Amino acid sequence: MSLLKQVPRQAVGSVRDFFTVAQAMENEAAARYAALSQRARMQGLLEIADLFDRLSDEKRDHERRLSGWSRAPGEVAEEQAQLEWRLPPTFDDEAGSVLANSQLATPYRVLSMAVRNEERVFAFWTYVASDAGTPRVRQLAERIAREELNHVAVLRHARRRAYHVMRGSVTRPRARSVADRMAESAILESHLADQLEHLARHVAGDDAGAARKLAAQSREMADEATSHGSPVSDPGALDDSNPLATAERLAESYLDIADLSRSEHVVAAAQSLAQRAIARLERIRTLVSQASKERG
Repeated sequence: MSLLKQVPRQAVGSVRDFFTVAQAMENEAAARYAALSQRARMQGLLEIADLFDRLSDEKRDHERRLSGWSRAPGEVAEEQAQLEWRLPPTFDDEAGSVLANSQLATPYRVLSMAVRNEERVFAFWTYVASDAGTPRVRQLAERIAREELNHVAVLRHARRRAYHVMRGSVTRPRARSVADRMAESAILESHLADQLEHLARHVAGDDAGAARKLAAQSREMADEATSHGSPVSDPGALDDSNPLATAERLAESYLDIADLSRSEHVVAAAQSLAQRAIARLERIRTLVSQASKERG
């Protein structure tokens, strides 16, 4: 499924708008995590409450650092704009229903929810960067996207520890190495390129050109993933009919690799690939929708 529930419906047009939206998002997330902490504490779920407290504190800290960015030399020092931008639905309400049944509320489930939320925030800023109103807004959106991706990696690591504790095994071996995962992603990128070239034959004009451009990008990303992969890998069954499913699988794969690798070089490569993979999702979704209309 898509990381984002809903893609941004308008561009962030100015640096001031960027800081207004970014700080509002951090403030909302901090408030929601704090409210969930209070609810968990009232039910005696102290470990869960502490997790939510830490997440809320991290969001408040990020909000303060964003305020520091906005006052850095060269940035706008004027007051924030009145927020007319509708915040994206990045925050999942699943935790409320989970907390209603204390037997379902485990650190693993709480962290799984937090991971999904942070992945949506990362995806949101990637989309903002790709549709930014100015080069400076693009730079700032890419910077915050990288920070959110680092936060995703930390939460995924904590979730993995919670899973092994829950299963009684902290040292469970990994089924596949990072190199194998990169090699699998390279094969998937080449497969996606083939799918996009096929899609280009079923759309017209600018859409066909866009599909071919994305196919070329996928081949470049395949080469990049190959440079970090093992010689042979089996990606399993490949869906020939759905390039969007392949693209979404690749975005998740790169996020997983960034989480699992202990090599700074590989982590940086996986994060860069993840950012590009997520940025192309909506473009592919639009092309698939247009192809469906033209066939129908």
